[in-house]
Parts: sequence; structure tokens; C-alpha cells
Amino acid sequence: MKQSRKSAIKTTILVGMSMLLVIVIALICVGNYFFDLALNPKIDKSAILGEESASGDKGRITSYSWVARKSKDTYIKSDDNLTLHGFEINNQSDKWAIVIHGYGGQGVLMSGEAKIFYDLGYNVIIPDLRGCGESEGDAIGMGWLDRYDIINWIDYIISKDKNAQIVLYGVSMGGATVMMTTGENLPKNVKCAIEDCGYTSVNDEFSVQLNKLFGLPEFPVITSASFVSSIRAGYNFTEASCVEQVKKSKTPTLFIHGDQDDFVPFEMLDIVYSQANCPKEKLVIEGAGHVESSSKAKNIYWNTVENFLRKYVE
Repeated sequence: MKQSRKSAIKTTILVGMSMLLVIVIALICVGNYFFDLALNPKIDKSAILGEESASGDKGRITSYSWVARKSKDTYIKSDDNLTLHGFEINNQSDKWAIVIHGYGGQGVLMSGEAKIFYDLGYNVIIPDLRGCGESEGDAIGMGWLDRYDIINWIDYIISKDKNAQIVLYGVSMGGATVMMTTGENLPKNVKCAIEDCGYTSVNDEFSVQLNKLFGLPEFPVITSASFVSSIRAGYNFTEASCVEQVKKSKTPTLFIHGDQDDFVPFEMLDIVYSQANCPKEKLVIEGAGHVESSSKAKNIYWNTVENFLRKYVE
């Protein structure tokens, strides 16, 4: 009788362990699938982007020929030894703008914004973020890894121009990159920052997209993908937080968002804005969806940007 009971307990334990192992393997497979879908730069992002333009490419590619004529290809090394590419446009000025693209994009898609900064008298750097355009990288950084790359671009500018007055400008993932960068200890040459429709955190944004695309809750898919990301990309989704970074920021920042944005939900604007401890301003564009603010209300948008810049850049 005792032997029979022991055998039953042993069988139950083995079955339980087998089921647990199956669940763990399944979660790892799910995590890897979502990681590849979201962060592997070799995988097409149209499933996530759909008809949305998270990269800010609506109408912006028209200035490509201008960038091609004006720019030179510039390369720097990341802290983890990736070769990063950027377009550099010189305007014989001590004013510099780093113009940062969004998710699924590349630097050339920010040509329109770059030209506006150039016309305002700025030299311009348009980086290809890691894993994008001509920059190396096996995983999209979502702003978190990119924040250190932007600091390296800042250092590159200062090495050329010790009197540089630097402005950070980014849209969507580029806006998140700006916020994440401002949470670091930046040189005094960085005068201000402008973020347009950046998210609160990578975890929050991917949770929104998971629900939107598949109708699935955050747990266990995002949790599993975050674990996989910590191994494959070197960061988890929760730590990649704009909210926590702007709490530490000392860089004056203009926060912009369209009130009809459902790709990076409009509600995220008030969260990052309320938590920012830096000098700050906010611009809401009525009727604008994701990355539509500058085209929906061009005059209001760029007049606000110019007025903001004048307060901090001589």
C-alpha cells in the first residue's frame, strides 16, 4: 500500500514537472516570436505598423534629394562596438540639432524636419538608430540602448565644436529616445529637447500593441518577450522607461502629442509630462493621429518649436 502511494506521488510529481517544462518551453517560444516580430531588425514591421506611420514618413521622404545633396555620411562607434551611421549637414554654425527617427524607420525619413532645422540656422545630424538604415545592430533599441548612442553623437559634435549648442529632437520612438537620453548626465552643450509622441515605456507600448493586434493581455506574452529581450538585446521592457528617465532630467523639454493618437496613446503625454522634473512645456495638436502633429497644424507646431528654441539656444 505504501509502495503504491509512493509510486502515485512520484508519478504526480513527474507529470507536474513535465507540464511545467512544457509551459516554460512554450513561453520561451512565444517570447522569442514576439521579440523577433517587434525587435529583430531583419523582420518586416508592417504587422505592427499596419497603416500607421510610426516612423514619421508621411510626406517627409520628399526632402531626401535635399539631404543627399547637402549631407555627408558620418560614422561613429557605439559603446558595444557597433558602427553607427548618420547624415551630417553643416551650416557653418555653433547650433546643432540631432534629429531622430521613429520605430520601423531610418534617418532619411526625417529629411523634412532636418531641413527646417537647417533653415533655422542649425547644423544637423540625422542618425540611423542601431539596427536601422546603415547602422549595425541585431536588435532595435527602442530608445533605451539608443540613449547611449545619442550621447556618443553628442560627444562627436563637441569634439568638432566645443562651443556647440545642441538640441535633441525626435518623433515616436525617436521621441522616446530623446526622453531616455535626457535622463542621463549630459554635457552643458545640450540646451534643450523636443519629443513628439513618445511612449511612457517599452513595456507599456508593446502591451498596447499586443492588445490592439491580437487582443491579448500583457501577461504572459510581454513578460516572456521581455525576458527574452534581456538575454538577446541586453534590456528588459520595464527598465526601458521614459517616465523614470524624465524624472531625472534637467534638460528643458517640449512635449508634443496629437490628441487622436492611438498608436502611442494620447494619455501617455500627461504621464511623462507630469513626471518630468525639468523645465517643460506641452503642445497638444487637436485632431492629429500618430506622427501627424507637424502636418496637421504646421504653423502652430513649428512656431511653438521655434519659440521654445529661442529660450534656450542663442
